[in-house]
Amino acid sequence: NFEEEYSLHTNPQDIGNGEELPEDPIQDHRPRLLIMGQRRSGKSSIQKVVFHKMPANETLFLEATNKIVKEDITSFIDFQVWDFPGQINYFDAPYDANMIFGDYGALIFVIDAQDDYIEALNRLHHTVTRAYKVNPDLSFEVFIHKVDALSDEYKIDTQRDIQQRITDELADHDLEHVHLNFYLTSIYDHSIFEAFSKVIQKLIPQLPTLENLLNILCANSGIEKAFLFDVNSKIYIATDSSPVDMQSYEICSDMIDAKSHFQLLALILIKHLYSRTNSYRDESYDDPSPIDTNGCSGNYETANEASSLIKLNNGTILCLRGVNRFLALVCLLRADNFEKHGLIDYNFQCFKEAIAEVFELKRRNAERAKHERMGLIENVDDSIGG
Repeated sequence: NFEEEYSLHTNPQDIGNGEELPEDPIQDHRPRLLIMGQRRSGKSSIQKVVFHKMPANETLFLEATNKIVKEDITSFIDFQVWDFPGQINYFDAPYDANMIFGDYGALIFVIDAQDDYIEALNRLHHTVTRAYKVNPDLSFEVFIHKVDALSDEYKIDTQRDIQQRITDELADHDLEHVHLNFYLTSIYDHSIFEAFSKVIQKLIPQLPTLENLLNILCANSGIEKAFLFDVNSKIYIATDSSPVDMQSYEICSDMIDAKSHFQLLALILIKHLYSRTNSYRDESYDDPSPIDTNGCSGNYETANEASSLIKLNNGTILCLRGVNRFLALVCLLRADNFEKHGLIDYNFQCFKEAIAEVFELKRRNAERAKHERMGLIENVDDSIGG
């Protein structure tokens, strides 16, 4: 089953108000995404859409979060998502701010752009200043959310106003060196996935290696743009060094969602990319290849065998290749470059093997770190017992 094969989630844990936040000294050293903000700002909706594939319109029926929800995400990078209710001050007792903010990760603060955000900015300033004292290495990300109903001009003005206000506030407290990243987001388009992609990439130690591998693949295969996607969340964990065009990202992202031949063609046909100047058509190749090049092909029985191919009417090829059970490569290239598809197949296989080596090295490092922590804990227990 395609969806089960790509499932990334373990059971979420609910933590009630005032309850002790559990920490396993062996397992709980993954990067954390701490999602915070005012009540009804859209925090839980974001998590459901990105990590659970909930349709955006169904989030209207979600109840307000009244307890901390911690969820483990397993993918190329294992991390935790903590969804915090907006009405609680986590720097007061009984909460342990050092435990919450002390680990490596990112703090995502969500601001409702359609609401009066002055109080939210005060909360953001308070959170950043206190969290920075606990952990200066924490990455601070601000999602200016629910911008889908705003005009482009109003979006830019809102972002400029929020950015200027919080920057001035931090400067007044001698914290102008604290860097915040700002994103305009909505669950009704791809902006929330783009924002999460950039946040997650900062937590991936292997990112330079992945980008270098993609650059080599593109340079030697005539690929114009390549994305390495987490197949469940549609977050791209790496891309080549060429600039990211939002429309190219959208069409590549939508290809991940397709679970069958007909769904994929429908997504491509209705996508707005090139729609004003080009039309889509499914076209066959006369030259045989290891890939079934009849417009769309693939075997979704196992993730690393997934393969799909679309030729657009403007001469662009959209290609998906499964890398492993977590990742898929989606790339754009010109049709004339695809004539060397044998070379592309060989280069992709080399790329796939290189990714496998990165995974293996990551696994070994994780095992080594785990054993080191276990040894440290055993030494502590021995010293206490003695």
